[in-house]
Amino acid sequence: MSFKFENLGIWKKAMEFGDEMYELVKQFPAEEKFNLKSQLMRAVDSIALNIAEGSILQSNAEFKRFLGYSIRSLAEVVTCLHKAKRRNYVEKEQFEKQYKEAYHLMNMMIAFRRKLIT
Repeated sequence: MSFKFENLGIWKKAMEFGDEMYELVKQFPAEEKFNLKSQLMRAVDSIALNIAEGSILQSNAEFKRFLGYSIRSLAEVVTCLHKAKRRNYVEKEQFEKQYKEAYHLMNMMIAFRRKLIT
């Protein structure tokens, strides 16, 4: 027995990406606890949360709307990553790895969204 979203590749990828971001923000300085760190974690969690919420008892049009929220949250995460890099909280290699993961996830979500029939 499982929920519909638990079988979605985009949800699984969003969950993995969230776990990776959680590990990454552990290295942020303590003064960012309620600022960039918190913002990044809320945004990255929102990706999987919106995929799950949109998939349950929603029309395809509604699901597309929730996927749009997920994509926008991902853009917020990428912006937070840029800020973290500019503030020297993450190394260039870490940034590039997570940036590629974000880009891949975005493409997965956009492709999935396009396949939904309204």
